[in-house]
Amino acid sequence: MDGTRQISVETMTKYLQEHVPELAAKIVAAINAAPDGAWIAASEEPVRDAGRDFLRAAFQAALQQKVDTAEAAFPPSTGFQGPEKAE
Repeated sequence: MDGTRQISVETMTKYLQEHVPELAAKIVAAINAAPDGAWIAASEEPVRDAGRDFLRAAFQAALQQKVDTAEAAFPPSTGFQGPEKAE
């Protein structure tokens, strides 16, 4: 595959950096909401869910970047090039 259809590490890194604070907030909120003596039991599932949602969104963003890059590689349409319609 040629380089014009490759996604950018820089763009993906920017996406991740923009969304990590939200993930961190969810992790901290889950742990802080856990009662004393049940920090792991009460926070493990919400933290896992937040991580899974983060990874899903990151994967979707990477795939969308791939689609956008592939679409940009195609020249714009010049319109219909068939025989002219009879009037």
